Amino acid sequence: MILLQKVFKLRDDANPDMEKPFLEHLEDLRVMITQIVLTLLVSTIGCFVFQAQVMDILRKPVENVWAETVKATMPKELEVATWEKAKEILDRSIYAKPSEVDAYLGRFDEETQELIEVIRTLRLSKPLPEDQQAAFLKEAAESGRGPTDLLDELIKLEAEPDSVPGADLTMMSSLKPTETFMLSMKLAFFAGIVVSFPFLLFFVLQFVLPGLHQNEKGILWPSMAIGFGLFLVGVLFAYFIVLPRALAFFFTWDQGLGVASEWRIGWYIGFATQFTLVFGLSFELPVVIMALVKLGLLSFETMSRTRRYAILAIVVLAAVITPTGDVLTLSMMAVPMYILYEACIWLAWFDNKKKREEAEEEDSERMERLLDEPSLDNESVLDEKSFDEPSMDADESGEEEDYSDEDYGDEHYIEPHYEDEATDEDLTAEDDSDESSNDPEKDAEDEPRKGD
Repeated sequence: MILLQKVFKLRDDANPDMEKPFLEHLEDLRVMITQIVLTLLVSTIGCFVFQAQVMDILRKPVENVWAETVKATMPKELEVATWEKAKEILDRSIYAKPSEVDAYLGRFDEETQELIEVIRTLRLSKPLPEDQQAAFLKEAAESGRGPTDLLDELIKLEAEPDSVPGADLTMMSSLKPTETFMLSMKLAFFAGIVVSFPFLLFFVLQFVLPGLHQNEKGILWPSMAIGFGLFLVGVLFAYFIVLPRALAFFFTWDQGLGVASEWRIGWYIGFATQFTLVFGLSFELPVVIMALVKLGLLSFETMSRTRRYAILAIVVLAAVITPTGDVLTLSMMAVPMYILYEACIWLAWFDNKKKREEAEEEDSERMERLLDEPSLDNESVLDEKSFDEPSMDADESGEEEDYSDEDYGDEHYIEPHYEDEATDEDLTAEDDSDESSNDPEKDAEDEPRKGD
């Protein structure tokens, strides 16, 4: 919740003219989640069509482990494919009649026939007691049953003529009615995440986009490309480097304990998909940390000061999220994560340096404006005084301006009026009016006399 509030505040701070209430921010978040779900649904359905190809891609590492295990028990000049082909021919020869076996095997080239004879000799020695196997193989080599040098080298390497790379994985049956269907759905969902990851990242950045300043919006597409590139590097790193080594470690450990490595196909596919996705997401550590730096939850000083605690947290996180608990896998995840964390510290340092330089530049510009403002005020004051004060040129010359009536004319002259002074006629009129107003009958008798 705190993180969401930080994101909402960042969006409002970058767009003060378009501030939104909390519920509208939640509505934008709902739209982003809906877009992500729909994108995953479409990509999963699309990848479900190619589930067989995805299955072959994920089976490749475990088949390579079996092939490398067989290769370790074979001479360097002998190819695994040639060895497997010879074993297949010998296995199919049992369907021929005893009289037709030699004729059937004679149809192949001489090298294949020699390998078939060596495999037959090794298989014949397996049922014998261990103390008799060496003597039987020595007699077979001396009697000319197959190339002596090749047979001797295969005996020293303890080659297994019955091991088939990928056979246990291929022939494994499902233990539940819905296991294969759910396995196909899991494969499609895994492939859908990988394929649609650029769009998922774009929707997330689009949600944070209103929180970016105008100069930061230009780095949106490069940031999205870097994020997808880191995810893809993590997936490929797990698929080509970590996963084969982890499988080889467990396969060798099983052999050392005398346990057959008959892994269930459902378990292996779940293990491989989880393994690659975890590594892909762990390589997104720079994206997460730089987002926290932008939100103000982390800083260069904090990360550099707590580096030791961060290393411990990375090791614990790697131990928790890795599907296996072995030290090798944990180290192969923790070391790249620590390197990426150190890169994040440097990125945060550069970001802090850039902000500090921008702040110093703003302070200097503000100081310059403050220093320029007083000079502008003094100039304006001087201009006002020069406009209001009369010119001193006339005084200096000794001439005075004449403001006589002749300059203005009679038509411009206004006679003054004094309200406080009254004439004798006005006073007499006022007395008559007062007397008439006091005795109306007497006024009526006097009117004819005035007419006379």
